[in-house]
Amino acid sequence: MQTNNLPIDDLKKYGIVDADNSFSKKLSANDIQKFLQGYTIVADNDKSRATFQLVENNSRLNVIFLERDKSISEILTNSKDKIEYSNIQDFSKSDNELNFEKKAFVIDKETNKLVEFDLTKNARELTAIIVDKNDARETNRYKVELLKLKGFLQDKIDQFPEMAKEITNDLNIVSKEINTVNGISQNESNSQKQEQSEVQLNVNDPDLYQDANRIREEELEREEDQEKSRGFRR
Repeated sequence: MQTNNLPIDDLKKYGIVDADNSFSKKLSANDIQKFLQGYTIVADNDKSRATFQLVENNSRLNVIFLERDKSISEILTNSKDKIEYSNIQDFSKSDNELNFEKKAFVIDKETNKLVEFDLTKNARELTAIIVDKNDARETNRYKVELLKLKGFLQDKIDQFPEMAKEITNDLNIVSKEINTVNGISQNESNSQKQEQSEVQLNVNDPDLYQDANRIREEELEREEDQEKSRGFRR
């Protein structure tokens, strides 16, 4: 891990390194260590996002500017009550590259921190969270976002056949999660039908009342026969 050839001027330009050549106090020791190992620093401001990564043996700073369709404050507010979804575009990429990402933002109840999931890169983890919530509304919202992403990827294949392999990989991931969500929805639907069926049988099933009436009539007939029998003996 090289630290003696860091692009100090660029690091200062973006506030990662202070004037005295020390790393910003906003970064923890762990953040700095991971950054030097190639991890990405993410900075959010309103709808804008910037990512910073050291490349080429830590000699160059790679900077990417992204744009979300929602502000970070809006995402923070909405994610308190539900999973929040947002689209992110990388305007530094050319038109024939995948410059679109769909993200899900979830509040981690243990740490109370906002956690970001990519609907393709983190698909399994996100689907597991949806399953754990056992909430039909969240399941349906997730499915809608997956279908939107699937449509986008299908359009990209048609537009850029030279990227078909890469796009198809993402498309297969999304299709698999849609199938999983369909299975969840079916189970929820069957569970609701079962609950309704049990209630009907216990409350207003006509066959149940007919059986009860039939049993009561048979009891009355037996009582009458017993009375007649006793009267005959006397």
